[in-house]
Amino acid sequence: MNQKSNKIGSYRWSICGLLFFATTINYLDRQVLSLTWSEFIAPEFHWTNNDYGNITALFSIFYAVSLLFAGRFVDWMDTKKGFLWAIGIWSFGACLHAFCGIATSGIITGNWFVGFEGAKETLKTVNDTGLIINVSVTLFIFARFVLAVGEAGNFPAAIKTTAEYFPKKDRAFSTSIFNAGATVGALAAPISIPFIAKAFGWEMAFIIIGALGFVWMGFWVFMYDKPEKHPKVSQAELEYIQQDDIADSKLAGYVPETTTKVSLSDCFKYKQTWAFAFGKFMTDGVWWFFLFWTPAYLSSVYNMDSTQSALPLFVLYMITLLSIIGGWLPTYFVEKKGMNPYEGRMKAMLIFAFFPLLALIAQPLGHISYWLPVIIIGISGAAHQSWSANIFTTVGDMFPKKAIATITGIGGLAGGIGSTLINKGSGVLFDYSKETNMIFMGFKGIEAGYFIIFSICAVCYLTGWIVMKSLVPKYSPITSL
Repeated sequence: MNQKSNKIGSYRWSICGLLFFATTINYLDRQVLSLTWSEFIAPEFHWTNNDYGNITALFSIFYAVSLLFAGRFVDWMDTKKGFLWAIGIWSFGACLHAFCGIATSGIITGNWFVGFEGAKETLKTVNDTGLIINVSVTLFIFARFVLAVGEAGNFPAAIKTTAEYFPKKDRAFSTSIFNAGATVGALAAPISIPFIAKAFGWEMAFIIIGALGFVWMGFWVFMYDKPEKHPKVSQAELEYIQQDDIADSKLAGYVPETTTKVSLSDCFKYKQTWAFAFGKFMTDGVWWFFLFWTPAYLSSVYNMDSTQSALPLFVLYMITLLSIIGGWLPTYFVEKKGMNPYEGRMKAMLIFAFFPLLALIAQPLGHISYWLPVIIIGISGAAHQSWSANIFTTVGDMFPKKAIATITGIGGLAGGIGSTLINKGSGVLFDYSKETNMIFMGFKGIEAGYFIIFSICAVCYLTGWIVMKSLVPKYSPITSL
């Protein structure tokens, strides 16, 4: 922490730390399935890539739709209660996955009073694999639904908290720090979850990781309050946090922000909303594809099991941690180059949009060494998280605090739709390319499928940036909500 921060106080960074750990837990919980399905769950329930693709695609739909309502819910409940409800629901949903095997056995055979191992043995006696697939997939979809409903509250609540505790010029940096929790969660997952699953069973991986959220809730209850009410926020720090409000109040024509609830339909009247939503639609699916399918990619193309892929995945997400620079860059443009926050943010986002183009050569270079696509995916992931930190903070730049969670939810819905399309499409394409031994651009079989998806991911960010810049070419905050 720099000397200036010490003088004014630094409790806002403690709150940022809480957001970081919430996001870490959020991503750990959603990663358990991707790191256990291929090696542990699929053999037990006879799943194919398409079955897994259906589950991940529906999770994306549930998450997307829930984001729309989660934003409204957080704005209605306000930050403290809204966040508690969100993490409580998703932690319950995470643990619920563990009991899908017992429930599948109970529904098919009528024998509910078995443990985890008993359910496995019972299912081995069932000859109808189609029934096992249908029942188990349905149960996992329900568990993912509960997880998605809760997890949808994380980013609207976190972005709202950031707007409460940080001035505009620091929001991209603070967002990049808490958003790095996504990377740390993804980083911790491959070096913990497969080993828990091997030692104690895949069910305990869901329970142990899911329980972390309940621990976080205790810290949130005692550490969070509005900065103007918090005894640990000094007057100097409060003035620093509220510097934008103080500066705006001195401008001619200043209209103080009201507490009137924002209508959802009113939010769609603004180009700023559509710009944010389109940017999320084009790019969220890329991150989710890398998150959900990279373990399967290493397994399908390079024949790695979950423990063998732990080191490559660890390195991949270590590279992604470079995204913290992405939060600092707009601050540099604002403070050193004299740009307004939106201008600095958009310039930074354009820079980040070029890095995912490297995904075009990920599969070709994979024939030299699997480390090359791993490194390229890591760089693309870092670019995404840098982009993500900045696109989130465009909401705080443009909209009043009372509308931030709602607008974030709208963008999340758009991003979830994009994620649904890419996850479902990937599952279908990978099964098709494998079964037909499809040839495309010199690649054969499932490698051809991955090359196609990598190529789509590569151009998403530049496309998103061009449309966003066309809709909102310059800084234009909303004052009429």
